[in-house]
Amino acid sequence: MPELPEVENLRLGLGHNIVGQKILEVKVTKPKLVSGNGTKRIASSQKTREFIKETLGEKFIGIDRRAKNLIFKLSHGKIILAHLKMSGQFVYLPLHKASARHSKNKEKIIGGHPIELSETKLPNKHTHIIFKLENGVLYYNDTRMFGYLLYYKDEKSFEKENHFQLYGVEPLGSGFTLKYFIESLKNKKNKIKTILLDQKIVTGLGNIYADESLFEAKILPYRLANSLTKTEVKNLHKAIIRIIKRAIKVGGSSVATYRLLDNTRGNYAREHKVYGKYGKLCVNCKTVLKKMTIGGRTTIFCGICQK
Repeated sequence: MPELPEVENLRLGLGHNIVGQKILEVKVTKPKLVSGNGTKRIASSQKTREFIKETLGEKFIGIDRRAKNLIFKLSHGKIILAHLKMSGQFVYLPLHKASARHSKNKEKIIGGHPIELSETKLPNKHTHIIFKLENGVLYYNDTRMFGYLLYYKDEKSFEKENHFQLYGVEPLGSGFTLKYFIESLKNKKNKIKTILLDQKIVTGLGNIYADESLFEAKILPYRLANSLTKTEVKNLHKAIIRIIKRAIKVGGSSVATYRLLDNTRGNYAREHKVYGKYGKLCVNCKTVLKKMTIGGRTTIFCGICQK
């Protein structure tokens, strides 16, 4: 699943290409993708009709991000909330490319997880939502179909649902102060990595940036949060901010099939110290990196450098 830096880079790419364009046509082939969020979604023809009717003719006027979610701002105050989950993908084809029956991979503007099958033709069997715009076509593809695009008629209805009620603060936001972090962790008896993954204190970190931040802060991922000293929390706070900033700057981490909107790979994967490096030598002490499962996720760490 893409984490904050990847989604932020996707937001920037989409903003550059679709903001200011009017939606001329909308097609939805999988109603459950626009019928609600989470695994309990029920396909609804009514929701699908509403999604199509209410977005048709609107303009994309801006794109925000909250944690790993994209928030598309439409004209007349309307909103589309999108979450890629495990395999969601946005593909934008400028008009002269979208009109061609086939398109080479290098001509696509892709963000998410490229679809291997029938990549040279769009739409394909994994294309479930299509927005025809004034200057091109925006496709939403999803092999596993865990992702979603949700429509809200205005800011009030968006806020009423309180989609982000369990989310903590943004790691690069003004609310993520050292004081806040210390207070949030001091009574928590969960493993520190579990807390970083659950989004309730600080949002946007997944397996990659949790492992990398804990390594930089020299903290073992299975340490209980309330066992951390103020100095250790300070080091972790600093590591999270530095790593997220750096990852955004270089395009995030492209692992497996994830790509940025221009179909390039993010370069932060080249800077990973522990993620994906089980069995290799620690960059600092040269001992073999270990792994364990925490919160259902493979966790890689150095048993010497991290304490």
